[in-house]
Amino acid sequence: MNKFVKHVGIFSSLLLGLSACSNKDTILVTGEINNPGNVKVVNFFEGDRKLDSTFIADGNRFKFERPATQERLLTLQVGNNRYPIILEPGKELKFVVDLQQPETYDVQGSDLTQKLKEFAPLKSRIDFVRDSLQQVFTKATAEMGSNEVQNLRAEMLMKFEPYFKDYTAKAVDFANKNKDLAGFYAMTTLDPEMSESELITYTDQIKDLFVENRYVNEFRAEVDKLRKLAVGQKAPEITGYTPDNKTVKLSDYKGKVVLVDFWASWCMPCREENPNLVNLYAKLKDKNFTILGVSLDDNPGSWMRAISDDQLTWTNISDLKAWSSPLIIDYSIKGIPASYILDTEGKIIAKNLRGKSLEDFLTKYLN
Repeated sequence: MNKFVKHVGIFSSLLLGLSACSNKDTILVTGEINNPGNVKVVNFFEGDRKLDSTFIADGNRFKFERPATQERLLTLQVGNNRYPIILEPGKELKFVVDLQQPETYDVQGSDLTQKLKEFAPLKSRIDFVRDSLQQVFTKATAEMGSNEVQNLRAEMLMKFEPYFKDYTAKAVDFANKNKDLAGFYAMTTLDPEMSESELITYTDQIKDLFVENRYVNEFRAEVDKLRKLAVGQKAPEITGYTPDNKTVKLSDYKGKVVLVDFWASWCMPCREENPNLVNLYAKLKDKNFTILGVSLDDNPGSWMRAISDDQLTWTNISDLKAWSSPLIIDYSIKGIPASYILDTEGKIIAKNLRGKSLEDFLTKYLN
């Protein structure tokens, strides 16, 4: 799951320490890159962490070998093309690709990698749908206003959702049929926001598997963070201060449906969304609904001006610590705008809805 694991890449010596290892304690891939063009290097990643690189030598061949005592799920990168592979200690994987037809490649010596190759068309298909919709969206919104952009985004997400639900079901089915690193790879390709429950269920299923695999353990840790903020979970407490320095807690709103809106005066997408929230609040505030604005500002003047200029009449709080705020940790906020909708008991019922999607959800829920 690329968006789950962020590490600084390293470049290590190709043969470091191999003299002290027996063949059964090493992983090995040899290969041939036909028609490489300007590509001179083959890179290897574990998640998003760059593990190593090796040069393409005479005859367009390469070799990668390093000590290992367990299977390793890696990504082999040639130019802009990425191929998942599973290396097993004591077994040589042979990889061949022609960069004039990069989607067609051959692997030998690893049944697990062959499984990944069989899964690859599913991944390519969903990537194509996503990229196609993104291109249409980018072109269509060039001359649009903010409200039109929000509405089109909602429409595009609705168009994409059936495709991704179908892909999620197929990835889960593949993982259920393959209780190995090939099945694990399929689950890492799922979007954590759209496939939250599937990822949590899968992590529970593999709790006793691959316990010494670093990448799998990092995946587990990231899903555990999702679990704490999953739909159905109690929202973490929030304590902040209003512009007139009154202390407000999220738990003060128990008994109401609450939209917790993380924003800041300097965040243009947040400011563009505020008119939608103002209209929504006016429509629904008499239906046991309210909004709690949580700002990531560090300048009180800018924060208060934005509240006034945007006519945010609901309660707004902050600790004026911006990205150093404890709220970043408790809610795993990596970007704003971000939002959580809570039921009357303070449990999460939806996340990160905006524009028409937000209004449709709340209107239906409150009615």
